[in-house]
Amino acid sequence: MLEDEFGREVSGVRVSLTDRCNFDCVYCHNEGLGDTRGPMDPQDDELSTDAIVRFLEVAREFDVEAVKFTGGEPMLRDDLEEIVRRAPDEMEVSMTTNGTFLPGRAEGLVDAGLERVNVSQDALDRDAFAELTQSGAYERVLEGVEAALDAGLAPVKLNMVVFEPTAGYVPGMVDHVAENDGLQLQLIEYMPELAGHPEWAIDIQRVHDWLEDRADHVETREMHDRRRYFVSSEADEDATVEATGAARAATDGSGLGMVEIVDPVGNAEFCANCHRVRLTHDGYLKGCLNRNDDLVAIGETKASMREAFEKTVAERVPYYGEYMVEDGEGGWELNEDYLDSEGDRAPYEYADDE
Repeated sequence: MLEDEFGREVSGVRVSLTDRCNFDCVYCHNEGLGDTRGPMDPQDDELSTDAIVRFLEVAREFDVEAVKFTGGEPMLRDDLEEIVRRAPDEMEVSMTTNGTFLPGRAEGLVDAGLERVNVSQDALDRDAFAELTQSGAYERVLEGVEAALDAGLAPVKLNMVVFEPTAGYVPGMVDHVAENDGLQLQLIEYMPELAGHPEWAIDIQRVHDWLEDRADHVETREMHDRRRYFVSSEADEDATVEATGAARAATDGSGLGMVEIVDPVGNAEFCANCHRVRLTHDGYLKGCLNRNDDLVAIGETKASMREAFEKTVAERVPYYGEYMVEDGEGGWELNEDYLDSEGDRAPYEYADDE
């Protein structure tokens, strides 16, 4: 397993299969690339099935243990089942999706080897969901979650971006996963440095504090030093969880609903525990979600992919605490040691913040 100069082994890769999406979420940063999305039809710059499989085989040569397929919306790829099926057997295969295409395909993806799925769901209200995603697919997403559960993908992790428009929905979503077997919740801190609208950001520590009081049990994951909160439903708080505990225990071993917070903004400890690199839909490796100035082309052959992977890992640095350093006034500034960073292409252009 390759290790960067900060002692961080790379144990996982995130592979963006496309930048196309049938949603237009107001907070989207498209895997750190900004708004690069165009037509919904397949684009010439998307990596081929064979190229993606070759890259995964190379990653496995370096003992990478897991791959997560992302987008855009990865299920817009008609070859998704084939890609999952051809991923190295030793790799854990998961996916992040908006869920609208899971009905009718979830079972086939499980048969192909998909082991876990994250479904984006930021609200339990149809109108609020439509406003956030610019889509009318609320019921379809719910059907997708059910399809994933029926196909054996429990626990299904619901991704919720926490920012000003959604902060009030957090308690309801926490209750939702506590009351429904097979669901977990991942609260993702809004990243204004990628998505704009800094006025939408909230103090994520307030969510931590609220969950600390709400939770029956708290633990910390090694990856990114993330905190997990295990909560019982409101109905269970004055009694035992025996009625629902057996079913949940089969899912996560706790008998409780699980809520995890992903809080990277201004968090040097988070970056110091990062063990992933990312592959863009058009064939460039990113050592860090937040950076586009160090993109490395993977090329077409396994030899070029090995070279690109080794170079990316060797040059990756923690974003907060290294690439960005504290300015002494409570903010962050670019470390002058990285002013001359150059990648294999010009940085992606971000959409104007209107």
